[in-house]
Amino acid sequence: MKSSNEESANDQVGERSYWRWSKQDFFPEESFRNWGTYRSALSQMCFRLKDRIQGRSDDVTELQELRKQSENDMKRCLNWWDLTWVGLGGHIGAGIFVLTGQEAHKHAGPAIVLSYVVAGASAMLAVFCYTEFAVEIPVAGGSFAYLRVELGDFAAFIAAGNILLESVVGAAAVARAWTSYFTNLLNRPSNSLRIHTSLRNGYNLLDPISVAVLVITATIAMISTKQASRINWVASAINTVAILFIIIAGFVHADPSNLTPFMPYGAKGVFQAAAVVYFGYTGFDSISTMAEETKNPSKDIPIGLLGSMSIITVTYCLMALVLSMLQKYTELDENAAFSVAFQSVGMRWAKYLVDLGALKSMTTVLLIGALGKGRYITHIARAHMIPPWFALVHPKTGTPINATLLITISSALIAFFSSLDILASLLSVSTLFVFTMMAVAVLVRRYYVRDKTPQQNLSKLGAFLLIIVASSIGTSAYWGLSPNGWIGYCVTIPLWFLGTLGIYKFLPQQRTPKAWGVPFVPWLPSLSIATNMFLMGSSGSAAFLRFVICTIVMLVYYLLFGLHATYDMAHLPQQPEAKLQQVDNEDDGQSNLEKAHVSVP
Repeated sequence: MKSSNEESANDQVGERSYWRWSKQDFFPEESFRNWGTYRSALSQMCFRLKDRIQGRSDDVTELQELRKQSENDMKRCLNWWDLTWVGLGGHIGAGIFVLTGQEAHKHAGPAIVLSYVVAGASAMLAVFCYTEFAVEIPVAGGSFAYLRVELGDFAAFIAAGNILLESVVGAAAVARAWTSYFTNLLNRPSNSLRIHTSLRNGYNLLDPISVAVLVITATIAMISTKQASRINWVASAINTVAILFIIIAGFVHADPSNLTPFMPYGAKGVFQAAAVVYFGYTGFDSISTMAEETKNPSKDIPIGLLGSMSIITVTYCLMALVLSMLQKYTELDENAAFSVAFQSVGMRWAKYLVDLGALKSMTTVLLIGALGKGRYITHIARAHMIPPWFALVHPKTGTPINATLLITISSALIAFFSSLDILASLLSVSTLFVFTMMAVAVLVRRYYVRDKTPQQNLSKLGAFLLIIVASSIGTSAYWGLSPNGWIGYCVTIPLWFLGTLGIYKFLPQQRTPKAWGVPFVPWLPSLSIATNMFLMGSSGSAAFLRFVICTIVMLVYYLLFGLHATYDMAHLPQQPEAKLQQVDNEDDGQSNLEKAHVSVP
């Protein structure tokens, strides 16, 4: 009887949660009650902005309070095995199969393998930072939730905007690459399956196939997390055969003379390519967003994140080396490099296996992207950064259908118009920016606890962080302005070292991770800041211009909407019980994670 009543209640929640479109579902905050309250909110913009810059969330709020905004819980159904395959399935796609040929041809030459080493090392540092947070705060919000706790609401919004940008643009880029490989599989001329128009170059090839692929993978993700995970690891396991074939057959037919000259465009080309191929490493953040659906986060997440990233880095480097030895970098096809390279050594039949493997890889990347990014959007909506309608979790599927639809529709519109090179360059800058903020957040989490850390130590931490960030920006800027110089590095690199040493020597750690933490703090997070900044500086000016324009658009949105919605949410009356929980949490500097770390049968 009880079960029947619960089922009936769930159905009622489901009816309330979906297929409703009232103003209250999208704008429930007091500031948007009517035009009068909105004008009043706008008149307080400066005060509210200061409040949100200074405001901080806490572990308990992210773990418990915000989840109530979804009305239904996500289902804890994943273990370390699932997460490892989520990591593998979420990475090996357009990054390696398309951007490798493109960047080897344009910027790096055979040294593209070094570009993957550099990008992989930077990504691994970011993985360490993500892992600590994902274990300590296992929620769907990923970096958005972590930054809300450590750097505040405003910093989290900047990250959220870039997360949204990364999510939408990343899916669009992979979908466009899917069409390119499908065209090659059918032995048709490049871009023959796209609709040619008279629009501006880079936006003139319309791609309806990419839209269809996005819709199909998103539909699978919305039906069931566990089923999508099973489909992913089966498809990824099959794809492993294709990857092994590429590596083994590639080395068998390799011509070492193709590696000469090894760095035709110099070190600048290597790092410029590294900034673009970094796109191929960005799938790991999807694992952190699955923490809310993980049975035992403290055990499963470190294995899934670090294990999959280690495998992926080695795989990327081997595949890049194989491609460089199969065909001269000047002859590489920019759209389907591996297929054409095998044809060039007489293995015409191999192109079909390669193309099928690439299509399967990119399909799983889109599937995992729909899973992970939908959960990002869910938590962002829980905080009312975007309308809370997107935070709702379906009571039967246990998946965030509304959030997934937002990502899918937006990605489909962009994929329909924009070319892959434009998308990839913008994506890397946005991603590197978020990863830099994550490394800063790790240092803040370790060395600062509210109402516990002395003001003098907080001032020192701020000064040392400023030195680390400023010196990293200086190194990156000097590299961009004078690639062959060295005098500037004699100033910026010692400053970075002294800033990091200052934290290590003069500041005691205020918090110790309960289950898993970044090793060698503050050195690894500080190095992550430096490498991310350096790669950002290696990106082209056009990518930075698009990034700046997108950031300005985000800030306009925040000042007109997000600021007031989150301010209202932050100043809702708290229940005495919730206040007591918050005080307890701030006193010991830790979240109540025992419940989150218990395995769910």
